[in-house]
Amino acid sequence: MKSKRAGSRPKPKYQRIVLKLSGEALKNSTNGEPIDPGILTRVCRQIKEVHELGTQVGVVVGGGNIFRGLSGLQEGGTDRATGDYMGMLATVINGLALMDGLEKMGVQVRVMTAIPMDKIAEPYILRRALRHLEKGLVVIFVAGTGNPYFSTDTTAALRASELGAQILMKATKVDGVYDKDPHKYTGAKKYQTLSFLDALRQRLNIMDSTAFSLCLDNNIPILVFDLDAPDSILKAVLGQSTGTIVK
Repeated sequence: MKSKRAGSRPKPKYQRIVLKLSGEALKNSTNGEPIDPGILTRVCRQIKEVHELGTQVGVVVGGGNIFRGLSGLQEGGTDRATGDYMGMLATVINGLALMDGLEKMGVQVRVMTAIPMDKIAEPYILRRALRHLEKGLVVIFVAGTGNPYFSTDTTAALRASELGAQILMKATKVDGVYDKDPHKYTGAKKYQTLSFLDALRQRLNIMDSTAFSLCLDNNIPILVFDLDAPDSILKAVLGQSTGTIVK
C-alpha cells in the first residue's frame, strides 16, 4: 500500500503571485548577449515548477538587457519619454522570449501588453487577466504601464495590487536587502524581514518610491531574493527562508 505522502507535491504558501524579473537577469554578463538561452531556460523551468504546484503566476519583465529608458538616450539629448517608450518595447521582446520558452515546456501562456500591438500580444484588460490566471495560465505583462516616467517595478506593484496577489516577488542579483551595499562593505547586514516604515526610515533602495508606495498602501508584501540561487523561485513560493520580506 502506497504512503499518502508518496508522490505528493509540496503545498505552496502563496496561491497568486506577481514575479518581477529584471531584463538584466536574462543577459549573459560574459559575452553581452541580451537573452542567454541557458538563463532563459532555467528561469522558465522554475516558473513551470511553481505553476505546476497550482500557484497562479503573473510575470512582469523589465527591458534593461536591451535598452534602459532612463539612461539610454538622455546623454545624447533624446527626451525621457522617448527613451521610456523604447524601454517598453524592449520588455515586449523579453516577454515573447519567456512565452516561447514556457510554451516549449508545455505551459499555457498569455502575453498582455499595456501598449496595443494586437499582432503579437493581447491588450491588458484586468478582468481578462484575472480569468487567464483562474484558468491556470501564466500571464506575462509587458510594455510597463503604457506610460513614460513609470518603471517596471511600478508596473509590478500596480499589477500585484490590481490582481490581488498575495506577494510581489522581486528577483534580483542580490540575495536580499542589506543595510548598506554588500558589494562595497564587508560588514553589511542582511535583513530577513523588514517593515515598510523601517525601510523608508533607513532610505533602503528596494524599489522606486512609486512602486514602494503602491505596495505599502495596498498591503502587498515584497520579497527580494537572488534569482541565480538554485530553485530560488520555487523556494520563495513554498515559503522557505530566502531573501528578505518587506511587509
